[in-house]
Amino acid sequence: MTIGSSLFIIAIGAILRYAIKDTISGVDLATAGLILMVVGALGLVLGLYFTFVRRERGDVVEEVRVRDRYSA
Repeated sequence: MTIGSSLFIIAIGAILRYAIKDTISGVDLATAGLILMVVGALGLVLGLYFTFVRRERGDVVEEVRVRDRYSA
């Protein structure tokens, strides 16, 4: 899940939780909104984590390759 889609899911969840007062038979919209906000928040945290972990590892690997080429 990307950062943008996580923010979109959080926004949809907040709309369902706080802005919609209508009812649907058999569906609690407030609970569905809360679930969407939690899933979006987890996706956002994981997306940010993997973005920074990949960036740090990529820089280190690239730096080692450049050193190996010029040292020989």
